[in-house]
Amino acid sequence: MTSNREIHLASRPQGWPTADNFRLVETEVPTPGPGQIVVRNQFMSVDPYMRGRMNDVKSYVPPFALDAPLDGGAVGEVVAGGADGISVGDTVLHGLGWREYALLDGRSARRVDPDVGPVSAYLSVLGMTGLTAYAGLLDVAAMRPGETVFVSGAAGAVGSMVGQIAKLRGAGRVVGSAGSPAKVARLTELGFDAAFDYHDGPVRDALKAAAPDGVDVYFDNVGGEHLEAAIGAMNLHGRAAICGMIAQYNSAEPPAAPRNLALVIGKRLTLRGFLVGDHGDLREQFVTEVAGWLREGRLSYDETIVDGLDNAPEAFLGLLRGENLGKMLVRL
Repeated sequence: MTSNREIHLASRPQGWPTADNFRLVETEVPTPGPGQIVVRNQFMSVDPYMRGRMNDVKSYVPPFALDAPLDGGAVGEVVAGGADGISVGDTVLHGLGWREYALLDGRSARRVDPDVGPVSAYLSVLGMTGLTAYAGLLDVAAMRPGETVFVSGAAGAVGSMVGQIAKLRGAGRVVGSAGSPAKVARLTELGFDAAFDYHDGPVRDALKAAAPDGVDVYFDNVGGEHLEAAIGAMNLHGRAAICGMIAQYNSAEPPAAPRNLALVIGKRLTLRGFLVGDHGDLREQFVTEVAGWLREGRLSYDETIVDGLDNAPEAFLGLLRGENLGKMLVRL
C-alpha cells in the first residue's frame, strides 16, 4: 500500500467539459495522524452539481481547485488509523472521492453497515440521492395524497426515487420525462403513470397530454424548457422543488426559458430551491422508511457502474450526456 492515484482538475471547462480538463496523478498513500483515518475507496459518485464547481465562481459550495484532486461522495474500507467509533475494517461514507485512498478526519466519516445491502447503495438510494428525493418531494414541495406530480430527468438517480416515493405516499398521478425510449419504458416499470421522451417534441405538449388535469407538484432536475412547461401546467397553489438545472450547466449563453414567470403570480405558485444538506433532520426518518420499502420489495433503484478510477472523467461526461440509468457510480 504505497501508491495512490487521484483525478485532478487540470483546467476549467468553457461550455461542455472534455477529457482534457482532467488529469490522472500518482501520489503516495497518505499516513494518518491522531484522529485520522485512511480509506480505500470502493465506490465514488459523480453528480451533476460537480459541473458548477468546475467554474471559478462564487456559489453555495467552493469551486474545485486547479491541479488538486476533485472531491465528492465515496464509500470504502478503513485501512489505517482510527478515530472515536471508527476502526480499521469498518466501512464508511465520506466526501473525498476521485482518489483511491483518502485521508480524512474521522469526524467527517460516517460508519455504514455493509450487511444491510450493497455498499454502493449508500451513495444512491440510502444516501444523498435518496434523501434529496425524499426531502424535496415531501418537505420542500409538501406533496399531499391525491396530487399530480411531474418529475423531469425522471430516469436519473434522484428523479426515479421521487416518482416511486410519490406513488408510495399516495400521489394520484405521477408523470416523468426522460431522454430515450428505453428510459421511458423503465419509468413505466417503476410505476410512473405516464412518461415521455422530451426529444419527441415540445415538452409543454407532451406534459399536457400526460397530465391533462394539470400538475400540483413539480420536481425539477432540468430547468429550461421543462421548468417553463411545468409553470404553464401547474394548478393554483402548485409547488415546485428546484433540485437542479442540468439543461443549462454547460451552456455559455443565458437560458431562453422559462419565459412565463409572470404566471407564478396569478397561479400563486411556490418555486423553492433547496440543498439536501439543509434536511439532515429527516435522515433517520428517511432511512427507516426507505429501508422498509426496500425490504418489502416496493422500491427499486438503478445503478450505472463504470469500472476504474481512470475512467471517472468519462463517467462524469457520460452523466452530463444522459448516458446513465439511475445513479452513476465509479467502482475503484
